[in-house]
Amino acid sequence: MANITRFGPWKHLRSEPSFHVMFYRGGKLRKSGRGVSSWFLPLSASIVEIPCEDLDQPFLFHARSSDFQDVTTQGAITYRVEDPELLASRVDFSIDLKSGRYRKKPLERLSEWLTQRAQELAWAYLAQTSVRELLAEGVEAVRERIDEGLVQSPELEDLGLVIVGVSVSSVAPTPELEKALQAPTREAIQQLSDEATFQRRALAVEKERAIQENELQNQIELARREEDLIIQRGQNDKRRTLEEAEAARIAAESTAGVMRLETQAKADGIREVERARVESEAERMAIYRDMPTAAIVGLAAQELAGNLPPIEHLNLSPDLLTPLLSRLIEAGTARLGPQDKN
Repeated sequence: MANITRFGPWKHLRSEPSFHVMFYRGGKLRKSGRGVSSWFLPLSASIVEIPCEDLDQPFLFHARSSDFQDVTTQGAITYRVEDPELLASRVDFSIDLKSGRYRKKPLERLSEWLTQRAQELAWAYLAQTSVRELLAEGVEAVRERIDEGLVQSPELEDLGLVIVGVSVSSVAPTPELEKALQAPTREAIQQLSDEATFQRRALAVEKERAIQENELQNQIELARREEDLIIQRGQNDKRRTLEEAEAARIAAESTAGVMRLETQAKADGIREVERARVESEAERMAIYRDMPTAAIVGLAAQELAGNLPPIEHLNLSPDLLTPLLSRLIEAGTARLGPQDKN
């Protein structure tokens, strides 16, 4: 916006470099250019100020698709004034010489024209396209249609304008329709999620089964090894028992052999003693055989006396002496043997 300062009947205008200013006096262009400053008389001057920077014009409009569904398109058009003098000849950009503001609304007029033109171009495409196609590729397609249509528009060239760029942020149906259209995709994604969950669970179950099988195989292997250990221990115990029994047998045989040797020795000793006694008895009998009867009777009496109990009182009678003498005779006869009796 221009800055106007008053000095008596004269006024001074100062503008920014981003604005193109044109001074008219008496209906004729006296000065034109960007950022121009000049003195002027309000009663004879007319000033036009046109912005030359990039201007943004947002748009939002509704349309109907080929399947009769309401679609909302939102975006923005960026444009710039290429020929200010040509635009000034078509649109009134004159400013108030007191406040420096536009006397009319030229920018709003340009905005309405651009929005209407973009709406016409978008409608031509939206009316031939279904909602599903618009949701899939509508943003880029609508942007290309609007951009190409505005660039090729002869009206834009007649106004001295140039399109810098067109952007479309969204092409969307009504919320209810959008939810309905999203439902199959949402369900498909949910199914994929469920399948992934099921696969993950199945994989977990498979791994758990593998772990359990591994543990079972380990238990079977441990049981088998324990069985082998028990068998080996049994064999070891059996071998140990056999060895102990063999050792006991050998010890018993050794003891028996020792005892047999000792018994044999004792028997041999007893045999020798008995042989010596028999020989001694035979020698004695031989001696008795050559002795007279009286001596034998005397020896028998001596032997009898050795076998009698102690006698405190002795009473001799014929009845007592007769058996006694008979015993003495029998004893002497037994010592002499059958040969001596003859």
